[in-house]
Amino acid sequence: MNYLKRERTFFYIAIVIVLLWVLPYFVLNEDAHMRVHDNLDSNLGWYEVMKDNGIAFSPLHTPVEQIMNGEFSRDTYYSEYYAMVFLFQLFPPVIAYGLSQAITHFVAFLGMYLLLKKYVMKEEHKNAYLITIGVALAFSLTPYWPSGMLSILGMPLALWSMMNIKNGERNWKDAAVLTIIPFFSTFVIGFFYFLAAMGMFWLYDSIKNRKGNWAFLIAIIYMIFIYLAIDYRLVFSMIAPLSDELTNRDVFYQSKLNFVQTLKLVVKNYVISHNQDRTIHQFIILPLTLYGLIIVLLKKTWKENKLYVGLHLLNIVLSTWYAFWFFEGWQPLKEKFGILTSFNFARFHYLRPVIIYTLFALTLKMIWKNGYFGRKLVYVLIIGQLLILVLTNEQIMYKNQPSYKEYFAEEQFADIKEFIGKPLDQYRVVSIGIHPNVAQYNGMYTLDSYSNIYPLTYKLQFRKIIEPELNKNKALRNYYDDWGGRCYIFVDELGKYYQYSKQSDKEINHLQLNVEALKEMGGQYILSALPINNAEETNLEFMKDFESKESNWHIYLYKAM
Repeated sequence: MNYLKRERTFFYIAIVIVLLWVLPYFVLNEDAHMRVHDNLDSNLGWYEVMKDNGIAFSPLHTPVEQIMNGEFSRDTYYSEYYAMVFLFQLFPPVIAYGLSQAITHFVAFLGMYLLLKKYVMKEEHKNAYLITIGVALAFSLTPYWPSGMLSILGMPLALWSMMNIKNGERNWKDAAVLTIIPFFSTFVIGFFYFLAAMGMFWLYDSIKNRKGNWAFLIAIIYMIFIYLAIDYRLVFSMIAPLSDELTNRDVFYQSKLNFVQTLKLVVKNYVISHNQDRTIHQFIILPLTLYGLIIVLLKKTWKENKLYVGLHLLNIVLSTWYAFWFFEGWQPLKEKFGILTSFNFARFHYLRPVIIYTLFALTLKMIWKNGYFGRKLVYVLIIGQLLILVLTNEQIMYKNQPSYKEYFAEEQFADIKEFIGKPLDQYRVVSIGIHPNVAQYNGMYTLDSYSNIYPLTYKLQFRKIIEPELNKNKALRNYYDDWGGRCYIFVDELGKYYQYSKQSDKEINHLQLNVEALKEMGGQYILSALPINNAEETNLEFMKDFESKESNWHIYLYKAM
């Protein structure tokens, strides 16, 4: 019983660490720092646009008039039943964000703890509970993609429940897990890949045992059904689209890597991971687990370590699959079957964090068996991994990036709107050197935006504005034409960098825009984070510059002449 008391103590210590991890959001509030990429520059602005426009529960196909002249649909945003949207409807933005972080980190810890304890550590857990708790804590602190919530970090808990059901257990807790997780995660960017893997596992298990495990299959189908019900907007847009109009996703051209480039991407993903599922495993976990694999192979104990060897193989397979999805050889097939273009099947790599941290636990379990010094080494390795992860806390990792308040600059944009002096719906703006969602967040109507899906006709129409700049820069031209998710005012002199702070001494000297095309779309003003020295040459009139102590930007306002 003594070990249970000690385990409980360390379990609660881990919970306290999780709470301390998210505490800055509630203490600092809008002075807190957050990831910009695929977060501040997009999702966090989108939630506020939904809230401010009162469109969270709007009917299907409701246009968002504030963005892209109403060509942008409410259905592009997340479902109103997704917890992240719901939190932002109920609470101030940073509090909502902090709550989402707290929920995600806690569930990630609990899920990995339960999975490791029951299905990985097993009988060794009684003596080596510190491995279970330490690895679960490390997993929970990985710098996940914030708006995904449990899309990746919820997989251990879902897998624990699935395995319980597969093994014949009938418990209300497993049903509750499979019901609740979909509200805190996304299907398309997360659990589609988990459930597809579960389906393949069910098929393998059925063939192996020559008998279908129907309870397991029903659990998989049930969870898919919950996701489709929550994501009803996506479902209806697929089976009953508003029109047959093509979208920007229909012309994605992503498979363009040659064989050597593809192999390099395999290695990069295997060692560093993708930005949405970063595991920070390259410093300790990767060399440690590879060493463990070598020992298993040299000792020829792979039969006793089937799970260990199998997870290593699956890990490299997933990185290889991810990289080869962008291999040029795929492109002819993608052009023939539209679903291969519009849906990113490369994202099976989202399964890798669970695999990597399970391998970490299995390797530590091997070391633990080597007596006193083995156990001391386990402590050092767990603490070392936790210390590395501390550096990824948003308040540390992004301390040189703008805070929430500095990024959205509400006071500064209030001055800009007051200076323009017109109703917001009477004019349209575009941004240069600053993400357009800053203007959107502040209620301005924008022609530019970061959007997952919008009409191809709009993309081509907007392209006329930036065509002179795209013609000067092949990289930008390919970026816009082959993808176009960032429907931005691209500038050759700036490249693919979209945020210039007020400390920047950069200036734009050779801007060339089709201002007539801008005006035809209703564009009247340009918000530039940098001075445009040849403004008159490109038919722009400088109006005024705006600065604020609480803002990250120095905004130069130009009017289309």
